[in-house]
Amino acid sequence: MPAPKKTARRSLLVTTAVLSSLALAAPAAVAAPKPSDSPSGSPSASPSATPPATMSSLGGARLGRPGTQVNLASGVPVLPKDVSARSWIVSDAETGDVLASHNAHWRLPPASTLKMLFADTLLPKFPSTAKHKVVPSDLAGIGAGSSMVGIKEEETYTVHDLWLGVFLRSGNDAVHVLSAMNKGVENTVKEMNAHAEELQALDTHVVTPDGYDAEGQVSSAYDLTLIARSGLQKKDFREYSSTVSAKFPGATEKNKKGKSVRKPFEIQNTNRLLSGDSDVPVYQGIAGVKNGNTTNAGATFTGVAERNGKVLLVTVMNPEKDEHNEVYKETARLFDWGFKAAGKVQPVGELVPPKSAAQGGDRPGANPSGEAGGSGDGGKAGTGSKPVASASAADGSSGIGTALGITGGVLLLLAGGAFLVNRRWPLPDLVRRRARSGDDN
Repeated sequence: MPAPKKTARRSLLVTTAVLSSLALAAPAAVAAPKPSDSPSGSPSASPSATPPATMSSLGGARLGRPGTQVNLASGVPVLPKDVSARSWIVSDAETGDVLASHNAHWRLPPASTLKMLFADTLLPKFPSTAKHKVVPSDLAGIGAGSSMVGIKEEETYTVHDLWLGVFLRSGNDAVHVLSAMNKGVENTVKEMNAHAEELQALDTHVVTPDGYDAEGQVSSAYDLTLIARSGLQKKDFREYSSTVSAKFPGATEKNKKGKSVRKPFEIQNTNRLLSGDSDVPVYQGIAGVKNGNTTNAGATFTGVAERNGKVLLVTVMNPEKDEHNEVYKETARLFDWGFKAAGKVQPVGELVPPKSAAQGGDRPGANPSGEAGGSGDGGKAGTGSKPVASASAADGSSGIGTALGITGGVLLLLAGGAFLVNRRWPLPDLVRRRARSGDDN
């Protein structure tokens, strides 16, 4: 176990993204085919498999076409040629414009990127300070070879600890404990599927809450982007997904004096664009979101980043190139293209809002401050315009090394107080990461 160490916070700058009013034209939901790309009913796993001829056209007709979709014109940079992913999408997180895509609605195994839907569904359920003692049944049914954070039976963890385990270490053990707290895996899967439908993530079918390979479990680059965009409305989701490293409670042991002690150990985010690696530098402006890797899915990743006032979401699914950290390298190339193309390229489609937003209602699972109901900020987040970076942590494992600042009370509302249905669905309180001189971490 690595020894706990003090993690420097990155400099943060918080602003509110204000968009001009635009007419919302949410296209009708298109029925997606059954959750399978193969005759057997199980997700196709071969990187050389071709996309189906017919896919959902939700968000625009071009998004339902196989192959790369982009409007190249004078002044628009050419897409990177060395992107081998079976499916990808580049979109503006605030306006919802899809700048370019490749097989955006291809239903593929999502791996642990599905944990974004798990988090968006369950974060409002439990206060972050709530405690839970783990019993053996909580950890039953975890798939062989699963990624784990190291939860131990008969130990007590806070909900905050468990979410750190989900986001940083992609811990299937943490997912199963939270599912047990939520009346079990079966109920959690049911709620996740219902929430996916509310988000109009109609390519998505959940079988396991942790993203572990299962017959019929699929999502798409388009859906994962919708899910990430929804999750980023919640400030605790933003905090967890942007945390670089944290301390996690270890097992209780007897010290030399016979006293029971419980030493924490450090965990680091497995999102390499956020934490960096030998062949992947930290991406400038990165602020989350979630990575995954399984046998059927290959490597998958959804990321959010900001540069020069533009906030982009990029999702990449299953690069064909079998190189170390390839999913992050391809994501970085698409981010680079997106930031150069933003404001120059005509969109090929749009990210649709949730059903409730399109119908003029409030978003479920988020209150006017943009935080998850119930869990709130656990007493850690600032209020008004105070960023979390300047707030003291509630414990040794909370919010260390976040790349994303969080504030409350800045959801933009119409004069009547209704949700903004007369314009594209924005992220209410996106932050701007201020690059710190000499910061290469």
